[in-house]
Amino acid sequence: MPDRQKFDTLAVRAGLLRSDFQEHSEALFLTSSFVYRNAAEAARRFANQEPGYLYSRFTNPTVTMFQDRLAALEGAEACTATATGMAAIASTVLGLLKSGDHIVSSRSVFGTVVPLLDQICKRLGIDTTWVAPSDLDAWQAAMRPNTRLLFCETPSNPLAEVCDIAALADIAHRAGAWLAVDNCLLTPALQRPLEHGADLVIHSATKYLDGQGRVLAGAVCGSKALIEPVYGFVRTAGPALSPFNAWICLKGMETLRLRVEAQSRSAFRLAQWLESRPQVSKVHYAGLESHPQYALAYRQANAQGAVVSFEVKGGREAAWKVIDTVRMISITANLGDTKTTITHPATTTHARISQAERDAAGISEGLLRIAVGLENVSDIEQDLAAGLAA
Repeated sequence: MPDRQKFDTLAVRAGLLRSDFQEHSEALFLTSSFVYRNAAEAARRFANQEPGYLYSRFTNPTVTMFQDRLAALEGAEACTATATGMAAIASTVLGLLKSGDHIVSSRSVFGTVVPLLDQICKRLGIDTTWVAPSDLDAWQAAMRPNTRLLFCETPSNPLAEVCDIAALADIAHRAGAWLAVDNCLLTPALQRPLEHGADLVIHSATKYLDGQGRVLAGAVCGSKALIEPVYGFVRTAGPALSPFNAWICLKGMETLRLRVEAQSRSAFRLAQWLESRPQVSKVHYAGLESHPQYALAYRQANAQGAVVSFEVKGGREAAWKVIDTVRMISITANLGDTKTTITHPATTTHARISQAERDAAGISEGLLRIAVGLENVSDIEQDLAAGLAA
């Protein structure tokens, strides 16, 4: 695709491959393997002497279209797809690092990242230091001679803490390390971390790239040089994205900007409404002027996404009462759907980490997370109002 094409055009057209049947819509290649004209062609393909598809664990035309489209939207040279967002993070770490290497990570990340790094990777000899996402001095102080990767999610889930991507990239690059940014919450429709100096962008495509809560998917975007070892890990270890799931996310990206911009507008209005509720002690949303990193948030992104978290007075009892009272909002820990969802992070998304780790991450018993969908925001407010008043 020509460089002059804009985001919405790329979201619909980038990566398109057509078979000999000349189909208009992107084709779904449900096949585990591919055939060859003769033995010599098969040998050349497996020896990487000529391009072509081999086996759908690591090469499939539908998956290729998904990868190429997402790379185009992120402004990346390359992308490799994975089965889930967690598989994308694990493939990045295990594809690029080795025993004796060190990671500096924001402590405000998706809850399952903590046991991945602190338990599984630690057993393999890869250590992690956790720091406050917005404390640049802490990031710098945590660096070691063997630090190879800095990892952050910005804005964070669920507290909407914002990392300074450009500053973290500078810290990483001065030490010869890489910066990986989880861009799940904003997507390239709102934020493109590579433009601010990040080396890698990680996605749980399960969320907004699909956009309707149908499938699991993940991806890693970056330079060809960095993606190659990540792809090598995926090819060998097998956390592959299925062609069907790739096709769902490929079609989901066609409406990505329309959805996330609409959801962001509703989330902003909901955050303002929540700030006015006497039962709410704090609202976490980077789009509010009351957010301590409001200016940085808008320097990095066009809007602040659809996830709004808030703390209710009365702790877990009051939080659960809000959840149990809603009638329209879906009670589920997923996000990124067209349907608004609500969850209690302390007992769902962050339940597998210790109380001390939850305290350090700011996950209180009164915290609730809303992922705003495409319903009319007045109906969302009305549904929450009953629970807050209960």
